[in-house]
Amino acid sequence: MKTPALITASLIAGSLCVASPLFAAPIHDPVVNAHQHRQHARIQHGVHSGPLTRSETCALPGQQHALRQQKRSYKSDGIMTHAERRDMRRDQHVSHRAIYNEKHDADIQARLAE
Repeated sequence: MKTPALITASLIAGSLCVASPLFAAPIHDPVVNAHQHRQHARIQHGVHSGPLTRSETCALPGQQHALRQQKRSYKSDGIMTHAERRDMRRDQHVSHRAIYNEKHDADIQARLAE
């Protein structure tokens, strides 16, 4: 009689060990996702309103693609750690500054002067 109970208990314990990393930290990070959506919208706004040139418009989505690849890599093991999340936000901030700089650089001033 002890053997079936022991087998059942070990199966339950084993399944909890396998499932617990899945519940340890959510993969969905609303801050990272919202930041990506805002950056995409800022690029589109720059294209439609005019401050981004054609070459700038081609370079910025490449940065966004690299950020998506990085996020996908960080989430590939099922958990996005605090350090990975911090690194991702730092890289997003760098991309944010690049978008700002491209939208406010001398290219637009030269085009407006023509």
